[in-house]
Amino acid sequence: MKKYLTLIGLLMVFSFGLAMFSGCAEKQAVVKDESVQEQKAVSAQAAPVKETDDEVARRAKEQTEREAALKAQAAKEAREKKNAAALNDLNIQNIYFDYDKSNIRSDAREILKANAEIFTKNSSATIVVEGYCDERGTTEYNMALGERRAQETKQYLENLGINASRIETISYGEERPLDSRSTEEAWAQNRRVQFLLK
Repeated sequence: MKKYLTLIGLLMVFSFGLAMFSGCAEKQAVVKDESVQEQKAVSAQAAPVKETDDEVARRAKEQTEREAALKAQAAKEAREKKNAAALNDLNIQNIYFDYDKSNIRSDAREILKANAEIFTKNSSATIVVEGYCDERGTTEYNMALGERRAQETKQYLENLGINASRIETISYGEERPLDSRSTEEAWAQNRRVQFLLK
C-alpha cells in the first residue's frame, strides 16, 4: 500500500508539475502574443505619422510652388504693364485688318513705317508681333489667321530694314479681344496686330 501511495504521490506531483509547466507555457505564449500585438500597434501608429510627415512635405511643396507661380504671374503682369506704358510713350500703334484677311492694308503700311523708325531707335529690344482675330470662325481657324497676320507683319518689318532675329511672332486668335461686344465696330478693333518690346 505504501508503494501505491508513493506512486500516487509521484503521479500527483508529476500532474501538478505538468499543470504548472503547461500554465506557464501558455502564459509565456500569451505574453509573447501581447508583445507582438503591441509591436504591431506601435508600427500602425508610426506609419500614419510617416504618412502625415509625407503629406506635410507634399503640402509645403505645393504651397511653395503656388507662391512661386503667383510671384511669376505678378512679375509678368508688372512687365506687361511697364511695357504697355513704354509703348504708349513711344507711340507704337496697332495695325488692323479686313475681315478674314491677312494682307497689310495701305493705312497699316504708314503705321508700320512709323513703328519701324521707333524699333530702329530701340535696337536692343526684341519685337513681339501678336496676331489677333475677331470672334467669328473656329478657334483653330482664328489661331491660324492670327499667325498669318503676325507673319505678314514680320515680313513687312523685315522689308523696312528690321533684323528678322529681333522679331518674334505669336497668335492669340480670338483670345484677348480689345472689345468684347459682338458688333462690327468691336470686331474691327479685334482684327489687329499689336507689338511688344522686351
